[in-house]
Amino acid sequence: MSIRLENVNYIYSEKTAYEKHAIKDINLEISDGEFVGIIGHTGSGKSTLIQHMNGLIKATSGKVFFNGENIYEDGYNLKNLRQNVGLVFQYPEHQLFEIDVITDVCFGPKNQGLSEEECKSRAYEALNLTGVKEKYYKASPFELSGGQKRRVAIAGVLAMRPKVLILDEPTAGLDPKGRDDILDQISHFQKETGITVVLVSHSMEDIAKYATRLIVMNKGEVLYDDTPKEVFKHYKNLEKIGLSAPSVTYIMDDLKNNGFNVSTEVMTVEEARDEILKAI
Repeated sequence: MSIRLENVNYIYSEKTAYEKHAIKDINLEISDGEFVGIIGHTGSGKSTLIQHMNGLIKATSGKVFFNGENIYEDGYNLKNLRQNVGLVFQYPEHQLFEIDVITDVCFGPKNQGLSEEECKSRAYEALNLTGVKEKYYKASPFELSGGQKRRVAIAGVLAMRPKVLILDEPTAGLDPKGRDDILDQISHFQKETGITVVLVSHSMEDIAKYATRLIVMNKGEVLYDDTPKEVFKHYKNLEKIGLSAPSVTYIMDDLKNNGFNVSTEVMTVEEARDEILKAI
């Protein structure tokens, strides 16, 4: 269930005084089972890009393909596309609206025409996957903590069993533990099911820990598209566009420059620990 973009451009407020070329000639393909990270400074085109992937925004020019089919062809079933390509917005708790948690998570499967029994089965499964405890199932989603609301909102998308899960800053505003808990469970779910995950994040540490491929956006264009290790080798160039590498990259670079025999390509704290222990 790959997603492919060919020469995709999008212009906001075209032919007005407020015209902005948000993304420019984007060509990329996201294959089945990938965990892709997308980073870029504010206004770089990240959110605009991902909204093209499930047809929420239609390109000003270019083509978008899902599973080999052009989603802009006449008669293409966009509802089916959005059931297969689930999009979780930044601050997803704003997507909650039902009387209790279980009803909210059942909403998507119900719209897919599933029976009440199947809807609840999927809802229970999704809530379990996102770590929501059963004691909250009959609670109002608006009474939950910020982290729990995020989990419920993500469960609502997972209950539709999408082939692709797109997450736009899903942990923004959460404390480090809440952020790690949610992303750990998404990563575990991705490895267990083989679902494709696209994660937009401002956290270089999160990207380094979870993504196997990293796309860097700058002024509406793809600046880098490679493994995180390869991309973060260019951290000096990333700094020029308002980004950075994970903190451990700078630490290991300083150690190397001060005579320690360590690799500067480590991405996580755990990898850095192992390198430092070997060096000493």
